Amino acid sequence: MRDSQEPPIRRAASAVYVTLAAQVLSLGALVIFEHSRGRRLAAQLAEFGGRPQGAEAEAVVGAVTTFAVLMMLVTGTSIAVAVAYVTWLVRARRANDRSAASGPVAAAWLIPFVNLVAPAVLVDEVWRGTRPPAGQRARWIGLLAGWWLSWLTMVALVTIRLPLDASAAGLTGVGLPELACASVAALLCGATVRELTRLQRARVPRSAGSGAVRTFTPPPRQTPDSTPVGHPG
Repeated sequence: MRDSQEPPIRRAASAVYVTLAAQVLSLGALVIFEHSRGRRLAAQLAEFGGRPQGAEAEAVVGAVTTFAVLMMLVTGTSIAVAVAYVTWLVRARRANDRSAASGPVAAAWLIPFVNLVAPAVLVDEVWRGTRPPAGQRARWIGLLAGWWLSWLTMVALVTIRLPLDASAAGLTGVGLPELACASVAALLCGATVRELTRLQRARVPRSAGSGAVRTFTPPPRQTPDSTPVGHPG
């Protein structure tokens, strides 16, 4: 029997992997739509004043519906990633320290400017709390830094470059650079989650108090010829 903390951590990690994959796939679908139909659709909507009517509406209604569905998928999967990752991080911290509060995790992600550094610091804290084998620090720092820098780059592309890029003639302007950064960030994020989950599984205590399987050693078997201690022969 494994420790009661291990299955929740594994399930939380699996949720992160699934939601990250869904986010990248939905973003990829949006980028494909942008390149194949987005620019033409944006031009048509501009001609119609944003409110096509009659036959004009029938010509674009399918494309507008597809775009709306793709936007909802990207938004929904992004929210799912955030929920899954925060859930995993809270459980990972509590696997190291059962008294760890969830407040610092929420603050690290929600407070402006603090969230540019604090989440990576918290993840590194969890890594150090697993007491990893010696000699793995440099590899871990490289992985953590790669994930966080790719994440910050993606955020900068979406929140800074796209609004300022007047040459973006599509519906959202999202393209291959954003998709590439999102894919790299998702891959490295999954790698950090997998590494920490692996380390925590490796340090699960195998004691009776943690639910480990107890081994029962039977007493020596007596034979008819044997004489119990304390009885006359």
